[in-house]
Parts: sequence; structure tokens; C-alpha cells
Amino acid sequence: MFFSVARLRLSLATLLLASNLVAARDKSLFTSSVTYCAPPESLLIQKFDIAYYAKNQSIVFDVSAASVVPNINVNANLFLNVYGMRPLNITLDICHLFDGALCPLPIYNFTGSDSISLPKTVDIASKLPDIAYSIPDLEAYAQLTLSDVKTGQVKACVQSTLSNGWSTRQYAVEWTTASIAILALAAALWQSIFGHPASLAPVRLIDIMAMFQTIALSGLLALNFPSLYRAYTLNFAWALGLIPTKPTSSIQTSINRMRHLTGGNLPNDASGDGAISFVNRKLSPYNSAGFVVPQSLLESVAALPRVNLADLASLNTSSVAVPSPQVLVGSDVATVTEDSSNVLQAGIPIYSNSVGIATANAFMTIFFLALIIIAILLGMLALGYSVALLLSRTKYADRHPVVKEFRERYPSFAKAWALRVALVSALPILVFTFYQWTLKDSWLSVLLSVFLLIALTAVILPSVFFAVRSALPMARWTHSKPSSYLTPLTAPYRESRVYYVIPLLLVMVVKALVTAFAHSHGMVQAIFFVVLEFLLLLTLIVMKPFLTRRTDILMGYLCITRLVCSGLMIAFAESLAVQPIPRVAIGAITAVIFSVACVVLFLNLLVNMGVWRLIKYVVCCGRRSRRPGDTELASTSGNSSIAEKGEGHSYGTDQGKKDTATVTTTPSQYFHARPDNPSPPSTSVSYTPMSETSSTTLGETLPRRWSFQYSRPPSATTESPHSAPYTHRTSTASSPISGQRHSRNISSSVPTPLEEYPTAEHRAY
Repeated sequence: MFFSVARLRLSLATLLLASNLVAARDKSLFTSSVTYCAPPESLLIQKFDIAYYAKNQSIVFDVSAASVVPNINVNANLFLNVYGMRPLNITLDICHLFDGALCPLPIYNFTGSDSISLPKTVDIASKLPDIAYSIPDLEAYAQLTLSDVKTGQVKACVQSTLSNGWSTRQYAVEWTTASIAILALAAALWQSIFGHPASLAPVRLIDIMAMFQTIALSGLLALNFPSLYRAYTLNFAWALGLIPTKPTSSIQTSINRMRHLTGGNLPNDASGDGAISFVNRKLSPYNSAGFVVPQSLLESVAALPRVNLADLASLNTSSVAVPSPQVLVGSDVATVTEDSSNVLQAGIPIYSNSVGIATANAFMTIFFLALIIIAILLGMLALGYSVALLLSRTKYADRHPVVKEFRERYPSFAKAWALRVALVSALPILVFTFYQWTLKDSWLSVLLSVFLLIALTAVILPSVFFAVRSALPMARWTHSKPSSYLTPLTAPYRESRVYYVIPLLLVMVVKALVTAFAHSHGMVQAIFFVVLEFLLLLTLIVMKPFLTRRTDILMGYLCITRLVCSGLMIAFAESLAVQPIPRVAIGAITAVIFSVACVVLFLNLLVNMGVWRLIKYVVCCGRRSRRPGDTELASTSGNSSIAEKGEGHSYGTDQGKKDTATVTTTPSQYFHARPDNPSPPSTSVSYTPMSETSSTTLGETLPRRWSFQYSRPPSATTESPHSAPYTHRTSTASSPISGQRHSRNISSSVPTPLEEYPTAEHRAY
């Protein structure tokens, strides 16, 4: 009874919460940022919140303004722009608001809010499509212009971007992608400790992080991205080390102080979610220049008394409908100009400020994060070594030899994980190191970037050299195999194609150089990305470097995904001047393509973790066994895909031994209750074939289809099966081979051995 009541209460609570969510998603548009669009002369607007409700055709606003010039009567013009369309352009008589309390404008700071029902002649619903209330990251802005009634002179002009509450940037997506990376890390650790050193999970960890970084890197290009796609890429900012934070956080404050003490002269304003206020007005959704407020006007306003319009006697408070605070998002009006230093240009400035990190602080944020990761890595490796050392000295290690084996290979294990961390961190370190050199800001930041780049190079370049030196076609000086700690570079590829890591690293370095040094040429960046991805795809098709055909297909699909998305981004170049709606459509398509690739990698991760094998085991009631090649890339099992590629090295030394060994078959493999054959002689044997009517001690004569011999191609010198006896010389002393492939009978003295084919063609079976 208690549980039934509890479930009933939970259901009622869920319904109440759902109703609130539905109410919060009414068709409405409200302000998200406010900026000046004309230089204010006598009127300063400090706050301007406006919301439009489609349900009852009403406008709700909350205003905080100040006037310093007496006897000014103004009219208000409200202008709305949505993706280039202009559904609203009306003029309001300020003197009819608040019972004439604003005519003339009072000389003090005043605040007020009201709800106005639009006249029937203003039909916004017919001009504004319903998609405007549901499309994520709406590109729209409202402009309010106050002009003198007598002279028509503009006294104030404010632009406010609008939002409908929907966005492709969701904290749930950020945490989901981070959780996928953590899951891949856990699987990689588990398989590298308890599985084969060349397991598949550590390789997929690098692939997943590379995909997340690719999406985030696309948002760093100097292109006029639609708001929808820019917000989408912000979900993956953490993959580049740009953890969303507040501009006033302790780490950002420390970086600002360090920069100022070491010659930094760039502004450190980061506005977080309000970064759109400082976006260059040439970019979407702005089309006109912004202006700065005169300093004299700011000083005059500071000395004025503050008055709330709600306290005025002439105000009829019953007619005021104050909106929900969840709808109005008031903030101070940004004062920016087109040529001022705090205007955010396309690329890294807008991207980093959108996550609360100033442009000049981006590299130092990456640097501190790199130090934290190094400290965590060293601590975890030290802890793991201590545990392995203690366990190896206990009786548990005597019962489980794998503990001592892991203790012996722990140095290689530690080096391999240090190399993986370096490979994952390489792209963000290169991008923001090169970009820091273009800022010419703090000398200490530049010096630290050089040190970090040298350390990264010292870890990766020698490892790449030792990994590929024996695989290069011109490598004549060594035939030694790479060490086990180089598995992050060698495990995914065939032994003769390990040098495929060279074009991968070159593409990464070139992308970082283009992103950093061509930060003002978006078209050049997009074209470079397309060319690089095309060359990489061509290299993949020609070389087929991966161990299995399935992996080649998967990596080819990811490369095609990057190529297509890079090509679509050319449409975002400012020089092409593509209209807003087509740009949004292209941005949505690009986001969907990248999202599908992320889902594919996630499903591949689940398969590699054994979830698919578990499903097959459950469905098939445990009758299916585990394939040896499911979890290891460097498996020595007879994989058909590897055999098709003709890689002899995949068989290893054990296979070579099998080529010279005697081929034996168990009696139960082909038929039941067959007696064991006597041991064959160790020298060549001469014997006379027996006829079909001869008797044997091994049972009845087998039909022709049960012969275990491979057919030998006929030749002119082939003797008749009933010819005179001859002596046949075997390939090995322990495995005599009979030359009578037509004989059905088994000799009572000499067994009929199996034919051996040492060629790679027959080993593939």
C-alpha cells in the first residue's frame, strides 16, 4: 500500500512539473542581449527587457533609463528583424503610456514595466512564421529608437537580440559527450590492464576525442557561422580544454593579473553567455554599427536621483502586468563601437568569450589545464605502480601469474598512456600556442607556450620515429619491431603501414597553423580544411593501413564526414554573403552529420566493450563463443580480412612453426569411433598401393568423398594409381606424404597422411 501511494504521488508530481514546462514553452520571443545602435546624446538606457506573446498579441517590457536634458518629448519606433524579414515596424506615442508620466521625459533615473496589447491592425502572427518560436538559437533582434517629437533627432537607439528559449547548446549534451569520453577512458584502462596491450578500446578513445575536437575546432574558424551551429560547437568546447566558466572565476582573475604584470595590454572582458553583445556588427544577427556612450553622459546620469515609476501617483498600477522573471533576462546595456578593442571578431575570440574565457586568456587556460592533467597522470601512474608492486609480493600473485606479468610490463604501460595523453592534447595545445604568438600580449604567456610546445614535441616526435622506422619503404638500417609502449601509434595499423601516422600528424599540425595564423581569412581556412581532408581520404583509400577491412570502412566514413562538413562550411564565408536562412539550413545539416558520426563512434565503443557479444550470448542462450579478434587489433588468429590483405606478418612465429609441423586431425573431427593411426615413420617409405578389394585392419573402406588429401593438379608425368611401386620423398622427415591421391583404402602398415601446403594461400583457410 505504501509503495502504491508513493508511486501515485510521484505521478502527480510529474504531471505538475510537465504542466509547468508546457507553460514555460508558450510561443514567445524575449530579449537576450542589449546594445546601442546610435550614440545617445541626452538619454541613457540602462536596461531594456521586452517580450512578445503570440497567444494574446501583447508586448511586455521592463525599462530602466535616465534623461539629463529637460523638456524633451519623444516618440518610440519599434522595429523587428527575423532572419532578414521585417514583420514589425510600428511607432508608439510615449505620452499615452503611464498616464503621460513620460511626457516630457523626467530628469532622473526611472524604472518601469508595462504590458501593451497590440492593436488589431498590427498583425504580427501572419507575418511571423511559427518556426520562429521553436527553431533553436533564433537570429532576430528588436530595435527601439527614441526621437524628438519636434525635430525628429534621434535621442537613443537600442538593439536587442531576441530568443525563444531554445538552443542547440545544452548542458545535457556537454555532460553526455563528456560521459562518453569517460566511458571510453574506463574501457581503455580496463583492457590495457587486464587485456592485450594492443586492445581496441585505447585506440577508440583517441578516435572519439579526435571527433569531439574536430567539431570544436570547426567553431574556431573565422567564418560567419549561424548562431545555431556556433552554439552546437560550444557543446564540445571542453574537448579543447575550454571548460565553461565565469569571467570572475579565480583562475581567470589570476590569469588577468599575471598578464597585466608581464606586459599584457589586451582587454580581458569576457561576457559568458552575453558574448553576443560584443560580436562584430557585420556578423549575424547585426547589420549596422554600434556606438559608444559619451563619458560625460555617464557622469551626468550617475549624479541623478533614482525614481521608480510605480511610486508615481499618476500611474495606474492596475493596468500594469509584470511578466514572469523567467522570461525577461535583463542586463546592462553594452557600450561597444565598431573600431573599439572589445569587439569580438569571428573565430577564436567569439568562441572563447562564449564560454566565459577572454581571448587573451585562452592559452593560459589550456596551459593550466595541461598542468592539471599531467599531475593527475603522474599521480595515477604512481598509485598503479604501488598497487602492482604490493600485489606482486603477496600470495595472490602466486595464484595469479598475471599480476607479476603486469608488474614487469608496467614501464611500457606507463609510457603508452603518457603517449596517449600527449596525442589527445596535441591539437588544442598547438592551436592556442600558435594563436598566442599572434596576439603579442604577455611575454610570459609566449615563453610558457614555447616550453609547452617543446615538451609536447619531445614526447611525440621520437615515439613516431621509433614506431615507423622499420615500416618505411626506404628503411634499410633496421628490422627491429617497435617497442610495446608504442602501441598507441602501431596498434591500429598493419605492420607495413604504420607510417600512416605521419600524414595524420601532418594534417593536425597544418590545421592548427591555418586556424591560428589565418584567423582573419575564413575562406582560406575552409578551403585548406577541404584540401587536407581530401588528401587524407585519398591516402586512406590507397594505403588501406588498418588491420581489418571493417576498420578501414569506419575510418573512411569518418574522413568523408569531415570532408563533407568542411565543404559545407565554405558557405559561411563573409565574402559570399549567403542569406541568413540558407546559412542556418546548412549549419543544421552540418550539425546533424557530425552528430551521426558521434553516435556511430559511441555504438562502436559499446561493441568493443562487449555489449554486442553479451546481447548475442543472451539471445542465443550462450551457444555462441567469443571470437578471439573481437577485442584485439593485433590478434594472431586467422582473420579473413587480414588474410585477404595478404599480410604474412600477422601470423607471427607460431604460424611459421605450424608450416613445418605435421598436420593432424582428431578422430571425432570428421567421423566417429575411428581408431588412432599408427605413428608414421621418420624416413621415406616405399610401398605398393592396395587395390579396392584388399582388406584392411582399420575398418571398412571409406568412400571417395571422405578422402583427406588435397587434389594434386594432373601432369603428363603422373603415374597410374596401379603402376609399379615407387619411392616418394617427403618434405619433412616427420610427415611423409603419399602420392596416391586416387586410393580409397587405408594401408594397414602406413597411414594416409594429409597433404601440406605451406603457401599463404592455403594457410588462409
